Amino acid sequence: MIAPTTTDTPDTAVPVLSFSPVVLPVPGRPVDLQVRVSAPATGRGLPVILLSHGHGPSNNLSSLNGYAPLANYWAAHGFVVVQPTHLTSRTLTHLVADAPGAPDFWRSRAEDMTHVLDRLDVIENAVPQLAGRIDHTKIALAGHSLGGFTAALLLGAGLTDPDTGNVVHLVEPRITAGVLLAAPGRGGDVFNGPMAEQWPIVGAVDFSTMTAPALVVAGDKDDSRHFTDMGPDWHGDPYALAPGPKTLLTLFDAEHGLGGIAGYDAAETTDENPARVAALARLTAAYLHTQFHPGAPAWRTACEALTTGPDAVGRIEAK
Repeated sequence: MIAPTTTDTPDTAVPVLSFSPVVLPVPGRPVDLQVRVSAPATGRGLPVILLSHGHGPSNNLSSLNGYAPLANYWAAHGFVVVQPTHLTSRTLTHLVADAPGAPDFWRSRAEDMTHVLDRLDVIENAVPQLAGRIDHTKIALAGHSLGGFTAALLLGAGLTDPDTGNVVHLVEPRITAGVLLAAPGRGGDVFNGPMAEQWPIVGAVDFSTMTAPALVVAGDKDDSRHFTDMGPDWHGDPYALAPGPKTLLTLFDAEHGLGGIAGYDAAETTDENPARVAALARLTAAYLHTQFHPGAPAWRTACEALTTGPDAVGRIEAK
């Protein structure tokens, strides 16, 4: 079996080490920041994917315990995946319901990723058999749903703070590529669903400054009527309204769970489709691999296999 290297993504998955929690005390945070780390058992020079969880109805998937279908695949194919439990997690509701920033904790969610990067060496040394194997110059960020909102901010999008009216930028320059999965779209007149008044922060993002390379993934059946009557195209806004370089992957027949990425057999999934999840995992891994290794064939090969022909799982646009 070929171990992951800095130049090749293995065709065959390697075993994965998963370690949690790594506990990072953060001054001023109402609870310690806890993360899960998943990594391939072999290989060196490994790039990092920070994974920001969404919200959702399940008790534990909005935490470091969620998104195993993606985290396991990415780790098995040469990435170190770091998953924090944000303060929005249902596992923390009883502890942080009255904390400053509740209930959306938009600033804290972004700051969690900066804390992780500030202490990546601590995390690396805390995980058995991982020390010395991470490439600290290759950092990507992926986020689903509310996690996609968080990813947009860290990739350069601006945000108008509803409390102050000030424009806030939380861009993290150490993150050089992103994947936004079923992320929220624009605000304004189309942000008119029944949840819009309860979560005004979701519609406060300005994608025009989100300059980092990103893959935006949207389901063509993801109709988030609780936020907008714009239809599934709303989730393509991080592509349509941001400058290039951006790529849009529209998954056919996919709803908000994109086939079931939040967890194996999860209540969040209204469109359970293991084949779609497997395809999405491969495409996202290939996209990020090629971002870190320009000229590598992984993205082109995955697109040819999965987004062309009669059995295509989706379509690709790029700018």
